[in-house]
Amino acid sequence: TDPDDIDYVTYVTAHEFGHQYWAHQLISSNQQGGTLLVETMAQYSALMVMQSIYGEDKIRRFLKYELDRYLNARGSEAIEELPLNRVENQGYIHYRKGAVVMYLLQDRLGEDRVNAMLADLLDRYRFKSQPYASSIDLVDGFKSLARDDSERELVTDLLEKITVYDLKVTDAAVRKTDDGQWETTITIAAEKFYADGEGRETTAPLADDIDIGLFSARPGLSRFGTDDVIEMRRRPITSGEQEIVVLTAEPPTYAGIDPYNKYVDRNSDDNIKTVDF
Repeated sequence: TDPDDIDYVTYVTAHEFGHQYWAHQLISSNQQGGTLLVETMAQYSALMVMQSIYGEDKIRRFLKYELDRYLNARGSEAIEELPLNRVENQGYIHYRKGAVVMYLLQDRLGEDRVNAMLADLLDRYRFKSQPYASSIDLVDGFKSLARDDSERELVTDLLEKITVYDLKVTDAAVRKTDDGQWETTITIAAEKFYADGEGRETTAPLADDIDIGLFSARPGLSRFGTDDVIEMRRRPITSGEQEIVVLTAEPPTYAGIDPYNKYVDRNSDDNIKTVDF
């Protein structure tokens, strides 16, 4: 009933209903990555139900909920953090990280294309025993949807590696142009890292198309909705600092990179900034 909180009752119910497909129809082999096909897929199913109920513009609240819990739990790993394709019944990975990763994959590869691939996977393994489905089947399915090297790298980064991003808006300023438009200059700092099982990180080159948005209200708040989106478009982002200039018909109040928290961002609180006039 709290408008500023997520509807966790519906969220959990949708997750359990998702198990009618993932685990009750398709059961994974008993090996590393097995829960990717069970818990991660049920979590993805629940997330898409919440998107259907609330709309994409409110999805940040759910993704940030999952992202923050994944990041908080990484530091208490007792043995070794594993990538999703080799997860060993580690809840913070197959539930929390899995939800964020799967949402980004359907966003980049296309929800309908992902659904068709998942339907085919269910058709191949529904109510069957040996050979059971494995995480390899799911990873290969996503790779088959990749249309270029950038999308193939994204699938590998999200499912076969431990990848962490650092995306932030360091400055945002708007001015009115002579022709009556509003020109917003957004300064962005972006980095990508690969981590090993013990949390040691190495810098990796970032070259990806990431959402850049301008808004009249801050994304994630209960009152935020579609009418508050002034501009939202994927733009090429590389490692380091860069400026992006956006022209709009009305002045924004907030600017953000990955404003809906689709990436595993080590600090998602600094990817949205108030615009200076």
